[in-house]
Amino acid sequence: MTATATKLVPEPQRSPDLATLLARVPALAAEIAKGASQRDLDRELPFEAFRLFKESGLGALRVPVSMGGPGGSVADYIELIATLGAADCNVAHALRSHFNYVEALVLNGPSERDEGSLERVLEGKLFAGAHTEQGTAKPGQVTTTLTRDGDVYRLNGRKWYATGSAFADFVSFSAMDEAGDFTHVLLPVDRKGITILDDWDGMGQRLTASGGVILDNVEVFPREVGKRSMENLVGRHTSTLRQLHLAAAAAGAVRNVLSDAIDYVRKQGRAAAHSPAATAREDHFVQQIIGEIAANSLAIDALLIESAKALDHTVATFAIGDEAAIEASLVASALTTARTQLVLGQLGPRSAERMFEIGGGSATSRKYNFDRHWRNIRTVLNHNPLLHKARVVGDYYLNGTTTHLKEGKVF
Repeated sequence: MTATATKLVPEPQRSPDLATLLARVPALAAEIAKGASQRDLDRELPFEAFRLFKESGLGALRVPVSMGGPGGSVADYIELIATLGAADCNVAHALRSHFNYVEALVLNGPSERDEGSLERVLEGKLFAGAHTEQGTAKPGQVTTTLTRDGDVYRLNGRKWYATGSAFADFVSFSAMDEAGDFTHVLLPVDRKGITILDDWDGMGQRLTASGGVILDNVEVFPREVGKRSMENLVGRHTSTLRQLHLAAAAAGAVRNVLSDAIDYVRKQGRAAAHSPAATAREDHFVQQIIGEIAANSLAIDALLIESAKALDHTVATFAIGDEAAIEASLVASALTTARTQLVLGQLGPRSAERMFEIGGGSATSRKYNFDRHWRNIRTVLNHNPLLHKARVVGDYYLNGTTTHLKEGKVF
Protein backbone atom coordinates (compact mmCIF):
# COMPACT_ATOMS: atom_id res chain seq x y z
CA MET A 1 0.00 0.00 0.00
CA THR A 2 1.46 3.37 -1.01
CA ALA A 3 0.67 6.60 0.69
CA THR A 4 -0.64 9.45 -1.43
CA ALA A 5 1.17 12.69 -0.79
CA THR A 6 -1.19 15.46 0.24
CA LYS A 7 -0.17 19.03 -0.47
CA LEU A 8 -0.65 21.07 2.66
CA VAL A 9 -2.28 24.42 1.99
CA PRO A 10 -1.32 26.97 4.64
CA GLU A 11 -4.09 28.66 6.53
CA PRO A 12 -4.65 32.24 5.37
CA GLN A 13 -3.10 34.92 7.56
CA ARG A 14 -5.65 36.28 10.01
CA SER A 15 -5.59 39.26 12.33
CA PRO A 16 -6.57 39.10 16.01
CA ASP A 17 -10.24 39.71 16.74
CA LEU A 18 -11.36 43.33 16.90
CA ALA A 19 -11.65 43.57 20.70
CA THR A 20 -8.14 42.16 21.17
CA LEU A 21 -6.70 44.54 18.59
CA LEU A 22 -8.37 47.67 19.99
CA ALA A 23 -7.27 46.73 23.50
CA ARG A 24 -3.68 47.26 22.34
CA VAL A 25 -4.23 50.92 21.46
CA PRO A 26 -3.78 52.57 24.91
CA ALA A 27 -0.43 50.88 25.60
CA LEU A 28 0.79 51.61 22.07
CA ALA A 29 -0.18 55.28 22.38
CA ALA A 30 1.54 55.52 25.75
CA GLU A 31 4.79 54.18 24.27
CA ILE A 32 4.61 56.51 21.27
CA ALA A 33 3.99 59.48 23.57
CA LYS A 34 7.27 58.89 25.38
CA GLY A 35 9.78 61.46 24.18
CA ALA A 36 7.45 62.91 21.53
CA SER A 37 8.21 66.52 22.48
CA GLN A 38 11.95 65.88 22.55
CA ARG A 39 11.82 64.16 19.16
CA ASP A 40 10.24 67.31 17.77
CA LEU A 41 12.94 69.49 19.32
CA ASP A 42 15.72 67.24 18.00
CA ARG A 43 14.01 66.53 14.66
CA GLU A 44 14.39 62.81 15.25
CA LEU A 45 12.15 60.72 12.97
CA PRO A 46 9.97 58.27 14.98
CA PHE A 47 11.14 54.97 13.46
CA GLU A 48 10.65 53.14 16.75
CA ALA A 49 7.02 54.29 16.91
CA PHE A 50 6.35 52.78 13.50
CA ARG A 51 8.09 49.54 14.45
CA LEU A 52 5.74 49.28 17.41
CA PHE A 53 2.74 50.13 15.23
CA LYS A 54 3.61 47.41 12.73
CA GLU A 55 4.00 44.86 15.52
CA SER A 56 0.61 45.81 16.94
CA GLY A 57 -1.27 44.58 13.86
CA LEU A 58 -3.40 47.74 13.82
CA GLY A 59 -2.48 48.47 10.22
CA ALA A 60 -5.01 45.78 9.23
CA LEU A 61 -7.80 47.31 11.32
CA ARG A 62 -10.08 48.07 8.35
CA VAL A 63 -9.71 44.67 6.68
CA PRO A 64 -13.08 42.83 6.91
CA VAL A 65 -13.41 39.53 8.75
CA SER A 66 -14.29 37.88 5.43
CA MET A 67 -10.82 38.83 4.16
CA GLY A 68 -8.98 37.65 7.26
CA GLY A 69 -9.00 40.94 9.14
CA PRO A 70 -10.59 42.13 12.38
CA GLY A 71 -13.41 44.06 10.66
CA GLY A 72 -12.88 47.44 12.32
CA SER A 73 -15.22 50.27 11.31
CA VAL A 74 -14.23 53.69 10.01
CA ALA A 75 -15.20 55.01 13.45
CA ASP A 76 -12.73 52.56 15.06
CA TYR A 77 -9.99 53.67 12.69
CA ILE A 78 -10.59 57.41 13.16
CA GLU A 79 -10.56 57.04 16.95
CA LEU A 80 -7.27 55.14 16.63
CA ILE A 81 -5.76 58.04 14.66
CA ALA A 82 -7.01 60.64 17.16
CA THR A 83 -5.60 58.58 20.04
CA LEU A 84 -2.23 58.30 18.32
CA GLY A 85 -2.45 62.00 17.48
CA ALA A 86 -2.72 62.78 21.18
CA ALA A 87 0.51 60.83 21.66
CA ASP A 88 2.38 62.20 18.63
CA CYS A 89 0.55 64.06 15.89
CA ASN A 90 3.35 63.22 13.44
CA VAL A 91 2.86 59.48 13.78
CA ALA A 92 -0.90 59.76 13.32
CA HIS A 93 -0.54 61.91 10.21
CA ALA A 94 2.14 59.71 8.61
CA LEU A 95 -0.25 56.72 8.60
CA ARG A 96 -2.68 58.47 6.25
CA SER A 97 -1.46 56.92 3.00
CA HIS A 98 -1.41 53.46 4.55
CA PHE A 99 -5.05 53.54 5.62
CA ASN A 100 -6.06 55.19 2.35
CA TYR A 101 -4.43 52.30 0.51
CA VAL A 102 -6.05 49.66 2.70
CA GLU A 103 -9.49 51.25 2.30
CA ALA A 104 -9.22 51.12 -1.49
CA LEU A 105 -7.87 47.59 -1.27
CA VAL A 106 -10.87 46.21 0.65
CA LEU A 107 -13.54 48.15 -1.27
CA ASN A 108 -12.30 47.54 -4.81
CA GLY A 109 -12.89 44.24 -6.59
CA PRO A 110 -10.20 41.53 -6.68
CA SER A 111 -9.21 42.46 -10.25
CA GLU A 112 -8.27 45.98 -9.11
CA ARG A 113 -6.05 44.91 -6.21
CA ASP A 114 -2.28 44.89 -6.35
CA GLU A 115 -0.97 41.34 -6.35
CA GLY A 116 -0.31 40.05 -2.84
CA SER A 117 -1.10 43.35 -1.13
CA LEU A 118 -3.91 42.06 1.08
CA GLU A 119 -1.60 39.39 2.45
CA ARG A 120 1.08 42.01 3.07
CA VAL A 121 -1.34 44.20 5.03
CA LEU A 122 -2.33 41.24 7.20
CA GLU A 123 1.37 40.52 7.77
CA GLY A 124 1.80 44.03 9.17
CA LYS A 125 3.45 45.73 6.21
CA LEU A 126 2.99 49.50 5.87
CA PHE A 127 2.13 51.36 2.68
CA ALA A 128 2.72 54.97 1.70
CA GLY A 129 2.27 57.12 -1.39
CA ALA A 130 4.27 59.79 -3.18
CA HIS A 131 2.32 61.48 -5.96
CA THR A 132 2.65 65.26 -5.68
CA GLU A 133 5.43 67.11 -7.50
CA GLN A 134 6.97 70.54 -7.08
CA GLY A 135 7.36 73.05 -9.87
CA THR A 136 4.24 72.08 -11.84
CA ALA A 137 1.73 74.67 -13.00
CA LYS A 138 -1.05 73.19 -10.85
CA PRO A 139 -1.31 70.59 -8.06
CA GLY A 140 -1.90 67.11 -9.42
CA GLN A 141 0.19 67.48 -12.56
CA VAL A 142 2.76 64.71 -13.02
CA THR A 143 6.07 64.78 -14.89
CA THR A 144 7.43 61.48 -13.55
CA THR A 145 7.74 58.99 -16.44
CA LEU A 146 7.26 55.25 -16.81
CA THR A 147 8.93 53.90 -19.94
CA ARG A 148 9.30 50.41 -21.39
CA ASP A 149 12.75 48.79 -21.16
CA GLY A 150 12.53 45.34 -22.69
CA ASP A 151 10.45 43.13 -20.41
CA VAL A 152 10.34 45.71 -17.61
CA TYR A 153 9.74 49.43 -17.15
CA ARG A 154 11.88 52.28 -15.85
CA LEU A 155 10.57 54.95 -13.48
CA ASN A 156 12.20 58.39 -13.42
CA GLY A 157 11.21 61.57 -11.62
CA ARG A 158 11.09 63.38 -8.32
CA LYS A 159 8.19 63.42 -5.84
CA TRP A 160 7.27 65.68 -2.94
CA TYR A 161 4.94 65.37 0.09
CA ALA A 162 5.94 61.72 0.36
CA THR A 163 4.41 61.54 3.84
CA GLY A 164 5.23 58.35 5.71
CA SER A 165 7.40 56.87 2.96
CA ALA A 166 10.47 56.65 5.19
CA PHE A 167 8.56 54.36 7.56
CA ALA A 168 6.80 52.22 4.92
CA ASP A 169 7.57 48.87 3.31
CA PHE A 170 5.87 49.72 0.01
CA VAL A 171 5.27 53.05 -1.72
CA SER A 172 2.86 53.94 -4.53
CA PHE A 173 4.08 56.41 -7.17
CA SER A 174 2.09 58.11 -9.94
CA ALA A 175 3.61 58.53 -13.39
CA MET A 176 2.81 59.17 -17.05
CA ASP A 177 3.37 56.23 -19.36
CA GLU A 178 4.57 56.42 -22.96
CA ALA A 179 1.01 56.76 -24.22
CA GLY A 180 0.51 59.82 -22.01
CA ASP A 181 -1.82 57.96 -19.64
CA PHE A 182 -1.85 58.45 -15.88
CA THR A 183 -0.64 55.32 -14.12
CA HIS A 184 0.49 54.08 -10.70
CA VAL A 185 3.22 51.70 -9.61
CA LEU A 186 3.58 49.98 -6.24
CA LEU A 187 7.17 49.25 -5.27
CA PRO A 188 9.11 48.01 -2.24
CA VAL A 189 10.75 51.00 -0.62
CA ASP A 190 14.21 49.41 -0.78
CA ARG A 191 14.16 49.00 -4.59
CA LYS A 192 17.40 50.22 -6.17
CA GLY A 193 17.06 53.78 -7.48
CA ILE A 194 14.56 54.95 -4.84
CA THR A 195 16.05 57.59 -2.55
CA ILE A 196 13.88 59.01 0.23
CA LEU A 197 15.02 62.45 1.33
CA ASP A 198 14.47 63.75 4.84
CA ASP A 199 14.13 67.32 3.58
CA TRP A 200 10.66 68.39 4.74
CA ASP A 201 11.12 71.93 6.07
CA GLY A 202 7.61 72.78 7.29
CA MET A 203 7.21 74.59 10.59
CA GLY A 204 4.97 71.79 11.87
CA GLN A 205 4.54 68.04 11.40
CA ARG A 206 8.31 68.00 11.10
CA LEU A 207 8.62 64.25 11.70
CA THR A 208 6.18 62.92 9.09
CA ALA A 209 8.88 62.35 6.43
CA SER A 210 6.87 64.55 4.09
CA GLY A 211 9.75 65.63 1.90
CA GLY A 212 11.03 64.39 -1.43
CA VAL A 213 11.77 61.11 -3.18
CA ILE A 214 14.19 60.73 -6.08
CA LEU A 215 13.34 58.04 -8.63
CA ASP A 216 16.42 57.25 -10.70
CA ASN A 217 15.89 54.64 -13.41
CA VAL A 218 13.96 52.41 -11.00
CA GLU A 219 13.16 48.96 -12.35
CA VAL A 220 9.42 48.23 -12.42
CA PHE A 221 7.90 44.87 -13.26
CA PRO A 222 4.63 44.67 -15.24
CA ARG A 223 2.76 43.18 -12.25
CA GLU A 224 3.63 46.34 -10.26
CA VAL A 225 1.85 48.67 -12.70
CA GLY A 226 -1.82 49.57 -12.32
CA LYS A 227 -4.47 52.11 -13.25
CA ARG A 228 -6.30 54.03 -10.54
CA SER A 229 -8.57 57.03 -10.44
CA MET A 230 -9.91 59.33 -7.73
CA GLU A 231 -12.97 59.95 -9.85
CA ASN A 232 -14.63 56.56 -9.35
CA LEU A 233 -16.93 55.94 -6.41
CA VAL A 234 -14.35 54.22 -4.21
CA GLY A 235 -11.82 56.94 -5.03
CA ARG A 236 -14.24 59.64 -3.93
CA HIS A 237 -14.86 57.80 -0.65
CA THR A 238 -11.15 57.46 0.09
CA SER A 239 -10.58 61.13 -0.75
CA THR A 240 -13.03 62.12 1.97
CA LEU A 241 -11.48 59.56 4.31
CA ARG A 242 -8.05 61.13 3.79
CA GLN A 243 -9.47 64.48 4.82
CA LEU A 244 -11.02 63.02 7.96
CA HIS A 245 -7.73 61.31 8.79
CA LEU A 246 -6.03 64.72 8.80
CA ALA A 247 -8.77 66.11 11.04
CA ALA A 248 -8.34 63.17 13.43
CA ALA A 249 -4.58 63.74 13.67
CA ALA A 250 -5.19 67.42 14.49
CA ALA A 251 -7.97 66.50 16.93
CA GLY A 252 -5.42 64.34 18.72
CA ALA A 253 -3.11 67.35 18.95
CA VAL A 254 -5.94 69.31 20.62
CA ARG A 255 -6.33 66.48 23.15
CA ASN A 256 -2.58 66.82 23.76
CA VAL A 257 -2.98 70.56 24.29
CA LEU A 258 -5.49 69.82 27.04
CA SER A 259 -3.37 67.15 28.74
CA ASP A 260 -0.20 69.27 28.55
CA ALA A 261 -2.03 72.31 29.93
CA ILE A 262 -3.47 70.35 32.86
CA ASP A 263 -0.11 68.76 33.62
CA TYR A 264 1.66 72.12 33.52
CA VAL A 265 -0.84 73.79 35.84
CA ARG A 266 -0.64 70.96 38.35
CA LYS A 267 3.15 70.64 38.36
CA GLN A 268 4.72 73.96 37.33
CA GLY A 269 2.06 76.64 37.18
CA ARG A 270 1.93 79.54 39.63
CA ALA A 271 -0.92 81.91 40.32
CA ALA A 272 -0.49 85.35 38.73
CA ALA A 273 0.89 88.12 40.92
CA HIS A 274 -2.52 89.83 41.17
CA SER A 275 -4.52 86.64 41.63
CA PRO A 276 -6.24 86.03 44.97
CA ALA A 277 -5.68 82.30 44.47
CA ALA A 278 -2.92 80.50 46.35
CA THR A 279 -2.13 78.12 43.47
CA ALA A 280 -2.54 78.10 39.70
CA ARG A 281 -5.07 75.27 39.82
CA GLU A 282 -7.28 77.45 42.07
CA ASP A 283 -6.98 80.51 39.84
CA HIS A 284 -10.35 81.24 38.21
CA PHE A 285 -8.82 82.47 34.96
CA VAL A 286 -6.66 79.35 34.66
CA GLN A 287 -9.72 77.23 35.33
CA GLN A 288 -11.58 79.13 32.62
CA ILE A 289 -8.86 78.43 30.04
CA ILE A 290 -8.78 74.71 30.88
CA GLY A 291 -12.57 74.57 30.66
CA GLU A 292 -12.55 76.30 27.28
CA ILE A 293 -9.93 73.95 25.83
CA ALA A 294 -11.80 70.92 27.21
CA ALA A 295 -15.02 72.10 25.56
CA ASN A 296 -13.24 72.72 22.26
CA SER A 297 -11.72 69.25 22.30
CA LEU A 298 -15.10 67.65 23.03
CA ALA A 299 -16.75 69.55 20.18
CA ILE A 300 -14.05 68.49 17.72
CA ASP A 301 -14.23 64.86 18.86
CA ALA A 302 -18.01 64.83 18.54
CA LEU A 303 -17.76 66.05 14.96
CA LEU A 304 -15.15 63.40 14.18
CA ILE A 305 -17.65 60.77 15.32
CA GLU A 306 -20.37 62.23 13.08
CA SER A 307 -18.05 62.26 10.07
CA ALA A 308 -16.89 58.71 10.74
CA LYS A 309 -20.51 57.56 10.96
CA ALA A 310 -21.20 59.18 7.59
CA LEU A 311 -18.26 57.34 6.04
CA ASP A 312 -19.33 54.05 7.63
CA HIS A 313 -22.73 54.60 6.04
CA THR A 314 -21.02 54.98 2.66
CA VAL A 315 -19.20 51.68 3.19
CA ALA A 316 -22.55 50.04 3.98
CA THR A 317 -24.07 51.39 0.76
CA PHE A 318 -21.15 49.96 -1.22
CA ALA A 319 -22.02 46.53 0.19
CA ILE A 320 -25.65 46.94 -0.94
CA GLY A 321 -24.61 48.12 -4.41
CA ASP A 322 -27.32 50.76 -4.89
CA GLU A 323 -25.56 53.46 -6.94
CA ALA A 324 -28.12 56.15 -6.12
CA ALA A 325 -27.67 55.47 -2.40
CA ILE A 326 -23.89 55.42 -2.79
CA GLU A 327 -23.95 58.77 -4.59
CA ALA A 328 -26.10 60.38 -1.91
CA SER A 329 -23.91 58.96 0.83
CA LEU A 330 -20.71 60.17 -0.82
CA VAL A 331 -22.01 63.73 -0.99
CA ALA A 332 -23.26 63.57 2.60
CA SER A 333 -19.93 62.29 3.96
CA ALA A 334 -17.95 64.89 1.99
CA LEU A 335 -20.21 67.64 3.32
CA THR A 336 -20.02 66.40 6.93
CA THR A 337 -16.23 66.06 6.84
CA ALA A 338 -15.83 69.53 5.32
CA ARG A 339 -17.92 71.07 8.11
CA THR A 340 -15.90 69.15 10.69
CA GLN A 341 -12.68 70.57 9.25
CA LEU A 342 -14.09 74.10 9.29
CA VAL A 343 -14.92 73.87 13.00
CA LEU A 344 -11.53 72.29 13.69
CA GLY A 345 -9.97 75.23 11.84
CA GLN A 346 -11.58 77.59 14.33
CA LEU A 347 -11.22 75.67 17.59
CA GLY A 348 -7.93 73.83 17.07
CA PRO A 349 -5.49 76.72 16.64
CA ARG A 350 -7.39 78.76 19.25
CA SER A 351 -6.95 75.99 21.81
CA ALA A 352 -3.23 75.69 21.07
CA GLU A 353 -2.79 79.47 21.42
CA ARG A 354 -5.00 79.90 24.47
CA MET A 355 -3.06 77.34 26.50
CA PHE A 356 -0.30 79.93 26.97
CA GLU A 357 -2.73 81.91 29.14
CA ILE A 358 -2.32 79.28 31.87
CA GLY A 359 1.22 80.43 32.69
CA GLY A 360 3.63 83.31 32.44
CA GLY A 361 6.87 83.43 30.53
CA SER A 362 7.86 80.00 31.82
CA ALA A 363 5.13 78.38 29.71
CA THR A 364 7.02 79.48 26.60
CA SER A 365 10.21 77.64 27.59
CA ARG A 366 11.69 75.54 24.82
CA LYS A 367 11.94 72.58 27.18
CA TYR A 368 8.15 72.34 27.21
CA ASN A 369 7.87 72.86 23.44
CA PHE A 370 4.19 73.76 23.76
CA ASP A 371 4.30 75.74 20.53
CA ARG A 372 4.58 72.45 18.60
CA HIS A 373 0.84 71.94 19.07
CA TRP A 374 -0.08 75.15 17.24
CA ARG A 375 2.55 74.49 14.57
CA ASN A 376 1.30 70.95 14.01
CA ILE A 377 -2.39 71.86 13.92
CA ARG A 378 -1.81 74.83 11.63
CA THR A 379 0.31 72.71 9.26
CA VAL A 380 -2.36 70.02 9.05
CA LEU A 381 -5.01 72.66 8.32
CA ASN A 382 -2.90 74.06 5.49
CA HIS A 383 -3.28 70.89 3.45
CA ASN A 384 -6.43 72.21 1.80
CA PRO A 385 -7.83 75.75 1.69
CA LEU A 386 -10.43 76.16 4.41
CA LEU A 387 -11.84 79.24 2.67
CA HIS A 388 -12.68 77.09 -0.34
CA LYS A 389 -14.32 74.47 1.89
CA ALA A 390 -16.50 77.13 3.52
CA ARG A 391 -17.52 78.51 0.14
CA VAL A 392 -18.39 75.05 -1.20
CA VAL A 393 -20.47 74.25 1.89
CA GLY A 394 -22.27 77.58 1.61
CA ASP A 395 -22.90 77.08 -2.12
CA TYR A 396 -24.45 73.70 -1.33
CA TYR A 397 -26.84 75.09 1.28
CA LEU A 398 -27.80 78.10 -0.80
CA ASN A 399 -27.96 76.59 -4.27
CA GLY A 400 -27.70 72.81 -3.93
CA THR A 401 -24.38 72.82 -5.80
CA THR A 402 -22.45 69.57 -5.47
CA THR A 403 -19.71 70.05 -8.09
CA HIS A 404 -16.72 70.08 -5.75
CA LEU A 405 -18.32 67.66 -3.33
CA LYS A 406 -18.24 65.09 -6.14
CA GLU A 407 -14.80 65.65 -7.61
CA GLY A 408 -12.80 63.48 -5.22
CA LYS A 409 -10.01 66.04 -4.84
CA VAL A 410 -10.57 68.84 -2.33
CA PHE A 411 -12.83 66.87 -0.02
